[in-house]
Amino acid sequence: MRVRLAVLCLAYVLSQFFRAFLAVLSEPLARDVGVTAEDLSFASGLWFVTFALMQLPVGWALDRIGPRRTASVLLGFCGGGGAVLFALATQGWHIDLAMVLIGIGCSPVLMASYYIFARQFPPARFATLAAVMLGVGSVGNLVASYPMALAAELVGWRASLAGLAVVTVAVAAGIAATVRDPELVTGDMKGSVLDLLKMPVLWAILPLMFIAYAPAANIRGLWMGPYLADIHGLDTAQVGQATLMMGLAMIAGTLAYGPLDRVFGSRKWVILTGSVLATAALFGLALQVGGSVAMAVGLCAAVGFFGASYPMIIAHGRAFFPPHLAGRGVTLMNMFGIGGAGLVQFGSGRLHGAVAEAAGPAVAYATLFAVFGGALLLGVAIYLFSRDSME
Repeated sequence: MRVRLAVLCLAYVLSQFFRAFLAVLSEPLARDVGVTAEDLSFASGLWFVTFALMQLPVGWALDRIGPRRTASVLLGFCGGGGAVLFALATQGWHIDLAMVLIGIGCSPVLMASYYIFARQFPPARFATLAAVMLGVGSVGNLVASYPMALAAELVGWRASLAGLAVVTVAVAAGIAATVRDPELVTGDMKGSVLDLLKMPVLWAILPLMFIAYAPAANIRGLWMGPYLADIHGLDTAQVGQATLMMGLAMIAGTLAYGPLDRVFGSRKWVILTGSVLATAALFGLALQVGGSVAMAVGLCAAVGFFGASYPMIIAHGRAFFPPHLAGRGVTLMNMFGIGGAGLVQFGSGRLHGAVAEAAGPAVAYATLFAVFGGALLLGVAIYLFSRDSME
């Protein structure tokens, strides 16, 4: 069990890396390929939306085929192939296609682990196990910050991506060799994602799942780099150091959330409190644009820390899933979370571009952060009507 989870965790490190590394490559990609921040926003959004759309077939595959073949095949062929294409990119559409392939490759990795947790451990332990996997795997978020910026300066971004392609294929082979599938649920029990969507108990949880991860993912994965460069004049290495701080905050927040449901006897109120604090940090960012760089980085870190409720929200929904729909249940939640981040990524690029052209970059970033905060506040308001569960 430990070996297979370690390999899956390493695969998730790669998934975290690929969703966040564009933030520190904005300058070299603009120079070598001619892409803008808005272009990278679109490419990053493609990763998230592709990842999200893949959750439905991935959920079916986990329940029907098992996590070993699902994760190893997609990660090896699509993830590795996408990294190779990125390393060879000479035009913007090459990067777009590469991010689509990488999104497909990364789509089953975390859910393969969560499927194993849902099938082989009691529901009360799910949040802690999910948070540990997410927290340890988020080392990839750190590698995508200063280490990636340093590698881009020392050996170039193309060589770095080529090396990552090799690592991706090797990890996929490790999954195929070590992971063992839980026993598949058999019998006459039938169901689909539609059966899950018919459960009223999920209706108040899914909207927050849709928006909770989006602000931290968008700021850390893309906008923090251009914001600190445009408004505060930081170079690539300094941006890498700043994004490293936010990445550390996201890991710390994920690990902190893990056991809190059992400490306080509630998932709902732990999630609600953290989301309100993340909302406050986002509005703080909007109000202080143009202020001190230390305050800017600190507030970004606060968004990352308090916005790390992702595994706790999945655990909240998972408590209501029937066993034979565990795979499709966790992937449904993941589809909402990653899909929300992707759609916000698409919209954020257009919003930033339009406001920057009309009112300048400072107002554009302030508007961006305020919209993130408003969307999260709406999700929190709906989540107030959710039913708590510690089953």
